[in-house]
Amino acid sequence: MKLKHLSLSVMVMGATFGLMSTQAVASGYQFGSQSVSGQGTAHANGAEANDPSTIFANPAGLSRLEGTQFSGGATLVVPHSEYTDNGSTRAVLIPGSTAQPTGGSNGGSFAPKAVAAPNFYLSHKLNDKINLGLGMFVPYGAKLDYGFDWAGRYALKSVNLQSININPSMSFKLDDRHSFGFGLSAQYMTASLDQMADATTGVNARIFQTAYQQALTGGASQAVALAQARAAVGAARVNGDGLAHVEGSDWGFGWNIGYMFQLNENTRFGLAYRSSIKQSLSGSSTWTFNNVTNSAIPGLPQNGAGAVAKSKHPDASAKVDVTTPETASANFFHQLNPRWAVMGDVTWVANSQMKDIVIQQSTVGGVAQGDMVIHQNWRDTWRVSLGANYQYSDTWLFRGGVAWEQSPLQSDNDRHPALPDSDRLWLSLGANYKINKQSSIDVAYSFINFANANVNYTDTCNPSGQMSNGQLCTGNGGTVKGSYKTYLQLIGLQYNYRF
Repeated sequence: MKLKHLSLSVMVMGATFGLMSTQAVASGYQFGSQSVSGQGTAHANGAEANDPSTIFANPAGLSRLEGTQFSGGATLVVPHSEYTDNGSTRAVLIPGSTAQPTGGSNGGSFAPKAVAAPNFYLSHKLNDKINLGLGMFVPYGAKLDYGFDWAGRYALKSVNLQSININPSMSFKLDDRHSFGFGLSAQYMTASLDQMADATTGVNARIFQTAYQQALTGGASQAVALAQARAAVGAARVNGDGLAHVEGSDWGFGWNIGYMFQLNENTRFGLAYRSSIKQSLSGSSTWTFNNVTNSAIPGLPQNGAGAVAKSKHPDASAKVDVTTPETASANFFHQLNPRWAVMGDVTWVANSQMKDIVIQQSTVGGVAQGDMVIHQNWRDTWRVSLGANYQYSDTWLFRGGVAWEQSPLQSDNDRHPALPDSDRLWLSLGANYKINKQSSIDVAYSFINFANANVNYTDTCNPSGQMSNGQLCTGNGGTVKGSYKTYLQLIGLQYNYRF
């Protein structure tokens, strides 16, 4: 079955986010296009600095812009991903039982969708030395829904991650060769995660343990106690899944700097750094077990199994701490002749800062649920891109670029369904059409191919609410095992105006 999913590149409870959502377009949860003019060269143009979107790539590039300029646009993301299940299993807590398949589909069924992520940039030359700027863009995000009955539902049902970054900036031109830039970031994030709860396994485990201890207390041998406990589980016949919903939001603050060196009128180099941003997303966790039923738990009504599960998972406040990764870039731009220009960029992303995502739930009525943990053994990553411009005429400029981007995931065991990430290759084309002296339009198309990826992710917390060391936790204990085939298409449109 084909899984069509969106995500800006991802998650609170899946990790970090975009105001309009799309699939991880860049490495990790980053959304990989904050400028349509940049997209046309596969974002190799960090040292080009020909419009106000240089605020994102390198604020020192503001020093190259005259007067007051505006750039605003949006990138449409059309994702396609196919998931094939290769034997996902649910937790087994009853001694002597073998692993059971989760059952379900290869990813639910929902119509393919496309989403758009906007950007806005404004620059103003204050004097011969100082330029000011303001940028608004989507740095992170994800939107993905597998449906209620897919094979990996106990790891994730859906995630919706959104963010926006407001980035006031300025540049200082030291002389004809050296320019510096600085910016501040106010970043808002909001996210929600839905995960099916394996109430059947959890309730059955509690029934088994209760019956087993009662039999032993009554003088039964261990073998008889085991048999009676298994019989009690069989008589209860618990069925159905619960649903956990977690959401949260927060503001965070950071900064970015840039430097640009003009070797001569045709060649320049740039360096840029964007800080990490720490945020604590606060919200709530809610649990529903309306579809969990039983046939015969002594002293409980037909839906008593749902009541048992709910007593262990009361609605609570929730919090997750998130640190978005810092980035550092080095780039160049060279005008070969009046028609051709070449450019390149190398970017390092400190994705290893994205540690385990730990969702903390408050104690309610004396019931402590323990943390919900999404394990991420991430590494730092690299992105390399090369691009070119061709000035066809006074009104038409054509662009092209290629890029390779590394995934932060180190093994199949780290690949959570919220981010089925892998190394990817960008192929981009773009164009700028000059309407008149004041205005122009940029268009861009990118095809991003992801390497085929396998997932073998296991939740270390089981439905009993305890880890192997006895520590309290919240989880399902199952394993998601399957494979992904993914590609994305990006279509960008941007309007530029010089006042």
